[in-house]
Order: sequence, then C-alpha cells, then structure tokens
Amino acid sequence: MKFHPISCLLLSAILALTGNSQAQSATTKHQFEKNVRAYEDADKTTPPPHGAILLAGDSQFFRWKTLQEDLPGYTLINRGIDAFKLSDLVYFADRLVLPYQPRLIILHVGGNDVHNGRSPEDVLAEFKEFVARVRTTLPEVPIAFSSLTPGPGRLAEADLRRRTNQVIKDYVATQKNLHFIDLWEAMLTPEGQPREDLWVEDRVHPNHAGYQLRVKIMRPLLGEPDRKTP
Repeated sequence: MKFHPISCLLLSAILALTGNSQAQSATTKHQFEKNVRAYEDADKTTPPPHGAILLAGDSQFFRWKTLQEDLPGYTLINRGIDAFKLSDLVYFADRLVLPYQPRLIILHVGGNDVHNGRSPEDVLAEFKEFVARVRTTLPEVPIAFSSLTPGPGRLAEADLRRRTNQVIKDYVATQKNLHFIDLWEAMLTPEGQPREDLWVEDRVHPNHAGYQLRVKIMRPLLGEPDRKTP
C-alpha cells in the first residue's frame, strides 16, 4: 500500500501533537498530587472519624508535630501540606476537606500566596471560592481562617500580610459560620515588631511556644473536648 506524501505529513503531525499533548499532561500534573495521595492512602489504612476538627493548609499545620498533646481531648485531623497555597487547597478541596465531614474546619493558608506575588484581593477571591466549594456539601460547618503570621523572616511582606488579614477579616464578619483567628497582634512586641521567641531558626515557622500561643487564641472556638483524657 502506498501513502500519499501529504497523508504521511498529516499523520506525522497528528502523532506529534498527540505525543506533545501526552507529555504536556504529564508535566502539568499538580505538584501536590503525591502529598494528597499519601493522605488518601493513609485514610484507607486507618479511616479517620467523621465529626472531627479538620486542620487544612500549609506548613504551619504540616509541621505541627505536637498537635495531639497541645490539644488533648479533641478529635483532630491534620491535613497540612508544606508550601501549600490557598489556590491548591481550592483545587484539592473535594479530596482533602469534604470527605472528612468535619464539625469544624480550621485553615492556615495564604502566606505562600502572598510570598509568591498574589495580592490580598487574590487571596480573598480564593478564600471565597473555597467557602463556596465547601458550602455545596457542608452548608453549616463552621470555617475558621487563621490570620497570616508576622514571621521575622517575612518582615518585608508585613504590609501585604496585614492587608490580606484585614480583607479576610472584613469578609468573614459579613458571613454566617465563618470565623477569623487573629494571631498577628499576639505575635508582636509592644513596639510592633515580630517576637523573636516564637519561631524556629528560619524565622518563618513557629516553634512550640508559637504553637502554644496559637492554641491559647483559638481554644475558645473549639468548644469542649469531645473525649476524655487520662
């Protein structure tokens, strides 16, 4: 069988486009797919309880290794991911938030968005999209947004972080079942500078004292512990 030269060229072009499409699909796989899949695999091995308090967001939750001892008596699920952005949380909400059917969702996310050039208005838009996504399945579940923190290592972003906190806080104040956990002021000295005693060496992530301060501030929102502790 003989092929017309033009037909051969068309076939080559189609195969090239198909190959490029497959390669592009492989390279555009979400960078946090592996992290989310690891949580899903863990859930298959040990199914988490419904009605827990769900923590979702970035490295400040991912690195909170003393969570259970800092909040004894509470049923907690921590789904933080290092370097996570609010846009990533929106993308994975159907897999990282909704399946757990929590009684309360606490977020710490948005700082990486600002650090990567997103405006306060961009972060607010992403937060609204996240809330809308959750409300389609969990219409009454409270959602608490933890404020961006004034880590000394990100001091150059302080104004943007303050503005981001303010636009989120203003929006939360107009909505039912949304809460704002204000960590900012408590992490400053009386002179308005970041407290150096609350951070690990990188001056971006909290140390244990920083997490204990977070617990003190957000504890009233959690209600009473749901299980007895020794």
